[in-house]
Formats: sequence, structure tokens, C-alpha cells
Amino acid sequence: MGQIIAIDYGKARCGVAATDDMKIIASGLDTVETRFLMEFLKKYVVENRVEEVVVGLPTDLKGNASEVETDILGFIENFKKEFPQIEVHRFDERFTSKMASFFISQSGKSKKQRQQKGLIDKVSATIILQNFLEQRTR
Repeated sequence: MGQIIAIDYGKARCGVAATDDMKIIASGLDTVETRFLMEFLKKYVVENRVEEVVVGLPTDLKGNASEVETDILGFIENFKKEFPQIEVHRFDERFTSKMASFFISQSGKSKKQRQQKGLIDKVSATIILQNFLEQRTR
């Protein structure tokens, strides 16, 4: 068995999360500057058995795509060229940043730690992945 990874894609940073090999639990991996994301993934995929990737689908409350969607589509196209054997899924990421901020605030982290955008991105990717896993089992 292999892992599923999730990416909360942003213009500056991307949060990355991964499942265990049994695809049961999502855990935050890292926050990576967007310009280094493909380099990070190349290394990660070589060291781990990644079978699928979930990329957040950013929309507003009316279902309209956000402005970063064009960048995401370009990333997905490049990802599929680099890793044609890995299946790519999209998953609605509405409210994940707000949920991540709430969970972080409840975790006992200091105010300075809670305000780190990278932590929010990593937790958001974890939420996207856990929600994806839960939807699959329904």
C-alpha cells in the first residue's frame, strides 16, 4: 500500500500533508515555498510510495474559482507530466484555513506560533486530506 498526499496550494506557500501507508490518518508534513514545491515532491515521492495526490479546490461561497486556480491548474499539469502514475484528485477546501486557525488556537500554541501562516497552511492540508479520506469511506 502507499500514501495519499494533500496540497493546500498558495501563491507563496503550500501546506503538505500525507496519510499513513494504510490510508487511515492524515498528518501534516511541511509547509513549502511554492517555487520549491515540485522539488520537494520529487524527493518525497522517491522516498515514499505515493499513490494519489489531493489538491485543494479553492472556491468562494457561490462556487466561483479563486484567482489562484489558474496557478493550481498549471501545477497539476506539470505534476501529471512528472508523475503520470499518480492519480490526482481535487477537493473543496472552503473554510479549511478558518478551521485550521481555530484548531491551532485550541491547541495551546502561543499567539506568535498561531500567527505563523506556514502552520495554518500545513494544518489546512491535513484537514483537506482527512476530509477526503472520510468522504471516501462513506
